Amino acid sequence: MSNNLIAFLVFFFFPALLLANDEVQEGLRIMTEVDRRDNGWVDYTVDLTMILSNARGETTEREIQMKSKETEEDGDRTLMVFDTPPDVRGTGLLTYTHFIGEDDQWLYLPALKRIKRIASKNKSGPFMGSEFAYEDLSSQEVSKYSYRYLKDEIMHGEEHFIVERYPLDQNSGYTRQVAWVDKEHYRFQKIQFFDRKNKHLKTLDFYDYRMYDNRIWRANSMIMENHVNKKSTRLVWNNYQFNRGMREQDFNKNALKRVR
Repeated sequence: MSNNLIAFLVFFFFPALLLANDEVQEGLRIMTEVDRRDNGWVDYTVDLTMILSNARGETTEREIQMKSKETEEDGDRTLMVFDTPPDVRGTGLLTYTHFIGEDDQWLYLPALKRIKRIASKNKSGPFMGSEFAYEDLSSQEVSKYSYRYLKDEIMHGEEHFIVERYPLDQNSGYTRQVAWVDKEHYRFQKIQFFDRKNKHLKTLDFYDYRMYDNRIWRANSMIMENHVNKKSTRLVWNNYQFNRGMREQDFNKNALKRVR
């Protein structure tokens, strides 16, 4: 290769590589800060209302008990159990999120008195008829994605980072996600989900953030809208209680059967 050709390649492509690396590093920095600011809540319980809306605007409500716990050397543990309606009462989902590797999820079906492990290839499927996939209900560990900072944008009068993240799990139902993060508190405000064909499939919006224990921010409402089937699912969170002193055994598979 001639010296002139080498100089040409360096002049035109090296700055682009540096810029791309800067975008990757900035994306990682932003998402690491989002995670850092949300750490240290220890554990919590919360009452959750799930409102399913079909394409005609007809709604169905479900009431859920949820509890979650941080762990020292791994991802979060979360248990969700349905209270209403009667046909799903007692149905439970247990999630173990891991920093590295695939997450573990188990679904308890009281009618069958059976605990079913959710296979990795099925985690892109809908959870209990909602617009949330099983993988959406895992905690969003930083190590589960690669990142790229796109730009800044003002939304609702506030400055936001826009970061693209790419799931590392080959079984994910998404090729990428685009997230809006507010600059003041590093909270998610909106996430767009793109399916395996890179088509804009869903959008998750976060509303009514409130602070708990003078440091923990939580959105009290989220709406996941499916742009293909025109359905949506709203989650409304009430009665957060932190530092409940939960134990590891509160999140084992037997806990799926104990909670009613």
